[in-house]
Amino acid sequence: MTVAKDQVFDAVSSALVDALGVDEDEVVGSATLLGDLEAESIDLLDILFRLERSLGVKIAASDLAEHVQGGISEEEFGTPEGVVSDVGLAQLARVMPQIDVEKLRGSLPAEDVMGLFTVDNLVSLVEARVGAAAAA
Repeated sequence: MTVAKDQVFDAVSSALVDALGVDEDEVVGSATLLGDLEAESIDLLDILFRLERSLGVKIAASDLAEHVQGGISEEEFGTPEGVVSDVGLAQLARVMPQIDVEKLRGSLPAEDVMGLFTVDNLVSLVEARVGAAAAA
């Protein structure tokens, strides 16, 4: 089954509207899940469950962090001071192309990374998973 990007966006948008009670016009690609849409950890589980039901692809909450971190170890992703390392920033630039790496270099607390995760980032992750499921 091939799912187009607009279908994935519609499914993500619907899941966000239903789980968070936000208006459809608030669900734009650049909106951050935790900041702009005010999602909490428990909401992410609900959103992922709704996406599984609508698209037939399972994504665990831990998959979000794995996607963002890209398999890089905690020690390599962050510095001993708790900020994202250059290696971590390079990974973030791949999965979150909207971030300004130079602006964040040396100052992004590792614990704040998920606050940068946008609707578009979630759509990209879901698209990849749907594509992988279709290829399997």
